[in-house]
Amino acid sequence: MPPRVRFAPSPTGYLHVGGARTALFNWLFAKNTGGTFILRIEDTDKERSTDAHTQVILEGLSWLGITYDEGPFFQGGYGDRHRADAEAMLGRDQAYRCFCTKEELDAQRARAEKTGTPFRYDGRCGRLTKEEIDARMKEGRPFSIRLRMPDEEIAWDDAVHERISFQGRDLDDFIILRSDGSPIYNLAVVSDDIEMKITHVIRGDDHISNTPKQIAIYRALGKPIPTFAHVPMILGSDGKKLSKRHGATAVGDYQDKGILPLAMRNFLALLGWSPGGDREILPEAEMIKLFSLDGIQKKPAVFDTTKLEWMNGEYLSLVPVEDLLGPVKHHLDEMKVKYDGQRLPGLIDAVKARSRTLLDIANQVAVRLDATKVVPDAKGQQLIFKMGPAFSESLSSSLSTLTAVSAEAWKPTNLESALKELAVREGKKLGDIMQPIRVALTGGTVSEPVNELLAVVGRDESLSRLEAARR
Repeated sequence: MPPRVRFAPSPTGYLHVGGARTALFNWLFAKNTGGTFILRIEDTDKERSTDAHTQVILEGLSWLGITYDEGPFFQGGYGDRHRADAEAMLGRDQAYRCFCTKEELDAQRARAEKTGTPFRYDGRCGRLTKEEIDARMKEGRPFSIRLRMPDEEIAWDDAVHERISFQGRDLDDFIILRSDGSPIYNLAVVSDDIEMKITHVIRGDDHISNTPKQIAIYRALGKPIPTFAHVPMILGSDGKKLSKRHGATAVGDYQDKGILPLAMRNFLALLGWSPGGDREILPEAEMIKLFSLDGIQKKPAVFDTTKLEWMNGEYLSLVPVEDLLGPVKHHLDEMKVKYDGQRLPGLIDAVKARSRTLLDIANQVAVRLDATKVVPDAKGQQLIFKMGPAFSESLSSSLSTLTAVSAEAWKPTNLESALKELAVREGKKLGDIMQPIRVALTGGTVSEPVNELLAVVGRDESLSRLEAARR
């Protein structure tokens, strides 16, 4: 049958970039193989799961363009099946009732800590006789259900890491059903994957330790074991697991920062997967065609924000101005910057080639629209300091020249000619004329050509800013 894969996030927080990358790999694999991609919300943690977090996950996937073929299904609605599977294992003696109290388990744990050995349940309830079990049941003692771990090798051929092996004797008999009848993660996951006929489990390699337990459940239920592919972790620039200390880790944060969804998807795809060659910018069709589990790397991937912004800049250069109007307006509204809808396309077009994010575009547009946004940056301040009195003198000369240019003649070609003639007349380098104007109008030393900048800002506003900067 065609592959069936799933993305199964827990709605206890935002959509992390690591989760988004896992969803993307599953989606690409399904698209490449003609398989089915399923979304399952694992909401069994009732205390921490919220509808708001579920909505954030759905919105994040939608923004990235990751569509699912089936779902969303909600794990919390399948408790009856989870309990039935636990009872089935109990009936086959693949599991047993555990009557140990919290105090008894804490005492076992304390003894292990005292001897410096890892805690493992000693399996005492697994050795109870039928009469002892019946007596406890008659007394109404609460119990959980534990899986009886087999004393045998539990191994699988991982699609990323090749063969991985554990010994059952090294793993304790773990709880699969709590005393309140709620399933433990490993039981719920396996039960749902069996029901949904999942053929490939593609997930982060932090789940490797769960896999032998899950394989043991598959065997206890007599069901076929899927192919496992554990993808590498995503690290920060310091080589540690990506977290908030590295900056934004939520997909929504990057959307707010002005990253394009196509750029984010392209960037995430290359975190731990290689299409071969030196390809960086991958259209969707090419990404799907090239994707395979063989291309997933074993070593951790590093989340490089600089590379993400470079890639976003590449995508921005390909996007028509009309497609950028909506998000730029959104950012300008948040900045409380007033804008003229007719002027906006020209302003965006003037700055997008030098922008890395939509927020960059909005900030540069805001500077051209609102004089209060003009604040000299470090390089602008450096130029003012380096030029000293010559900075003000240069602006005075430019003001005299530009004031003579009428509103009708205020066009890039005329402005360029006027400033070049000024440089020749005063025997100055053209840069010594242009850079002070650029800093006066934008606060920075990088922009579109100064003649185009003057035209975009407009005659009256340009002259006003030059006079303010000269003073």
